[in-house]
Amino acid sequence: MGSDQDFMRLALLEAEKAGAIGEVPVGAVIVKDGKVVARGHNQPVSGHDPTAHAEIMALREAGQVLGNYRLPACDLYVTLEPCAMCIGAMIHARIRRVIFGAHDPKTGAAGSVINLFEEKTLNHHATVTGGILASDCAQLLKAFFAMRRKEAKTPSLSG
Repeated sequence: MGSDQDFMRLALLEAEKAGAIGEVPVGAVIVKDGKVVARGHNQPVSGHDPTAHAEIMALREAGQVLGNYRLPACDLYVTLEPCAMCIGAMIHARIRRVIFGAHDPKTGAAGSVINLFEEKTLNHHATVTGGILASDCAQLLKAFFAMRRKEAKTPSLSG
């Protein structure tokens, strides 16, 4: 049985995989009974799929592994606060807990911009914990975007 920090470190490893393939470095893991049942990292660019966020990839794998699209005894760890699309999928899956690292002031839908888990008209409400290894998660994102800005300023050798 691992701690929230232990599982977030595993999500960070997934985020590094995304960064290594040129994707925004966001990673997720899904845990049931103290064991990782699924992993995911961002793949929308490489997969030509706007829904291929880390959380969605992990939810898809968990559904296959557990043989059910309902995941009520599962906790989802993700390095960046989820967006509205991902929270919608978590609500449908009945995720028990959502634990995220860095807050997302632009699209975060677990408290930064809006908190969909507190929307009383929705039929499921997960417990949310934010800020787990937040500085590690944020630093990975900052480094990625700094590299992108530097690449954009560097003239191409091909002319």
